[in-house]
Amino acid sequence: MNHSRAGEAGRIIHDCWAAGSVVDELPENCRPATLEAGYEVQRSFVQHSGETVVGWKIAATSIAGQRHINVEGPIAGRLLESRVHHSPGRVQLGRNRMSVAEAEFAFVLGKALPARSAPYTEAEAFSAVADVHPAIEIPDSRYLDFTRAGGPQLAADNACACQFILGPAAGPDLQSFNFAAHPVRLVIDGEEATRGTGADALGDPRTALAWIANNHVLQGGSLKAGDIVTTGVCGQPSPIRLGSRVVADFGGLGAAETVLL
Repeated sequence: MNHSRAGEAGRIIHDCWAAGSVVDELPENCRPATLEAGYEVQRSFVQHSGETVVGWKIAATSIAGQRHINVEGPIAGRLLESRVHHSPGRVQLGRNRMSVAEAEFAFVLGKALPARSAPYTEAEAFSAVADVHPAIEIPDSRYLDFTRAGGPQLAADNACACQFILGPAAGPDLQSFNFAAHPVRLVIDGEEATRGTGADALGDPRTALAWIANNHVLQGGSLKAGDIVTTGVCGQPSPIRLGSRVVADFGGLGAAETVLL
């Protein structure tokens, strides 16, 4: 995809987000056919937004997440500063059409993972982590039917990144903690909506972190110190509505919560 077509597609996605509108799909002349082209459009979308990128999300790290948006593997997206909130807090649900919440492990990096020729191992990627946080993601999409858009167009749509709620740092012994086995519950309006474990995120949230580090390197970029990386849904994406109180309960690791306005 050439630069001007990626720029046009990024402008369309940005304008849809700004207006709260949707499209069936991107126009054929600027519709990405590959994930690489989708990520090029995503970069253009962020440039049009004028926002600061404060981290990364990974969509579809679990079978449940893949089924939700009908893709076969993970997709990376950028967390925009205005859409990251700290728990406890209130988040505008607005015209969100997906209307689901997801409980996720989030890592905050203490040092950069710069671009390099060799892929990062899981241990190398995890050595950059300063803190782990319970988190909630509330995704959305600018496609009328996001289940038909396909991976390249969803990558262009910033991997459905919308609102994100970061809980307090949990502070466990990071090197010895069993993230894969750790249980997670999502509680909506006082009732358990779903439960899962860290293993839902590509088998281990640390594996998801290494995946996004290497995926980003393939795009010629680096993860920066201070970046947030949220690693994908534990359990199932669960329905929410205006006024819902949503709690991602990570047991001994604490909780993230929000009320939807």
